[in-house]
Amino acid sequence: MSKIHLDQNIWLLVCNAKKALLLQNAGDNAYPKLETRHVMEHTLHRSREVGSDAPGRVFSSTTSRRAAMDEGDPHLEEERSFLRGVADDLKQRIEDGEVKCLIVVAPPRALGILREMECRQIKRATIAELPRDYVMLPLYEIEGRLKAENR
Repeated sequence: MSKIHLDQNIWLLVCNAKKALLLQNAGDNAYPKLETRHVMEHTLHRSREVGSDAPGRVFSSTTSRRAAMDEGDPHLEEERSFLRGVADDLKQRIEDGEVKCLIVVAPPRALGILREMECRQIKRATIAELPRDYVMLPLYEIEGRLKAENR
């Protein structure tokens, strides 16, 4: 993996399926100073609150058999919905000229979902991706871990 450069004023999206932090580096590559610019949070609901109590049934058109229907993963759909909102917010900030260069830090699953939803503006602005879950760490700890990535 190549080193990431935390140049002054570079933006970082640090997120997972429940929370997204949009940070900006007020320091430099040697001594980063991350400042929070925007926070988005989402509460994941419990399975019993999201899904139904039993799967639906479907009748076969050729026989009289019935089969259960898979209703999908409601938690995954909630994650996709939240990350879609994060991507839309980020796209607007890029179009407005607020964000020019971006580093995305997210767990692999969230990173994959974000890649599916990225528009070309976000892809052009993204200079690096890190498959890490740093969103619950304090800013000084994120700074330290990003500095360690550069060694």
